[in-house]
Amino acid sequence: MKLTLRVWRQQNADADGTMSTYEVDGISPDMSFLEMLDTLNEELIVQGDDPVAFDHDCREGICGACSLVINGDAHGPERTTTCQLHMRSFQDGDTIDVEPWRASAFPVIKDLVVDRSAFDRIIQAGGYITAPTGAAPEAHATPVPKPDADFAFEHAECIGCGACVAACPNGAAMLFTSAKINHLNVLPQGAPERETRVLDMVEQMDEEGFGGCTLAGECATACPKGIPLMSITSMNKEWLRAARKVKR
Repeated sequence: MKLTLRVWRQQNADADGTMSTYEVDGISPDMSFLEMLDTLNEELIVQGDDPVAFDHDCREGICGACSLVINGDAHGPERTTTCQLHMRSFQDGDTIDVEPWRASAFPVIKDLVVDRSAFDRIIQAGGYITAPTGAAPEAHATPVPKPDADFAFEHAECIGCGACVAACPNGAAMLFTSAKINHLNVLPQGAPERETRVLDMVEQMDEEGFGGCTLAGECATACPKGIPLMSITSMNKEWLRAARKVKR
């Protein structure tokens, strides 16, 4: 395959960015999108040019570090992570635009790399339990109803990639925050911090400068792990319940 790539290049956080055009040839349909970018970078290095900076880690669709906007879609045309997107999703001769996440809370560091530490601070505000765990408990020591367990596991699948923010027309982080809140609040281990968790994490989310949610639904559509839109509704119910109970 021969492709034309239009890639966002930005030297640092303070520099102005621009789209640069590159031609890549000999791309196998079985390559992942990141392997294709590796091929481009190898050519740039041989030519003495600065390679394109992009984040990646596991390359197994687990960590979410590989986040990119491809042809205007978070993670590209398939509902998967960028590292699990393969070049067979494109056609020979295609022009592909590659950009970083676009959100004021995710400032660009260089090229396609953005600072997503805002997510870390939201989790630090309450995405944990204080119950001492010690050694692994016996599996049936704390009974959990199956609907609650299924609900918790569904939300625990969130990998914090930020596709929800990138896809949202408002740059909201409600789907991410709701996933992190709901998967703990529904379990008995998370009960002691149930009220303070939702209040603290939503407050931190607002402080980070994410946009407001209008339930456009683009977040759930773009989520590679299928976190449902109803997660936001569940979090809103938790917040209202906590706000009535906890006086601040």
